[in-house]
Amino acid sequence: MSDTPSRPELPDHLSIDSRSPFYNPEVLKHDIGIRFNDKDRQDVEEYCLSEGWVKVPAGKTLDRKGQPLLIKLKGKLEVFYK
Repeated sequence: MSDTPSRPELPDHLSIDSRSPFYNPEVLKHDIGIRFNDKDRQDVEEYCLSEGWVKVPAGKTLDRKGQPLLIKLKGKLEVFYK
């Protein structure tokens, strides 16, 4: 028997924004690592594995609702539990 809690499977599409339909608090309780184009990224707001993209903030720019302005970057994406 192991004392480590089981982790839910990582979804194909995940967002850290609670207003998004892709927000999953059960997955976000755990520490997730994202490697994009062979570099670890700490600033990812949303990702999609099947389409191979991440959304990251565009500097300190805000949209008209006061949320960070996000840009979509496409490339090689790996998502894992740390």
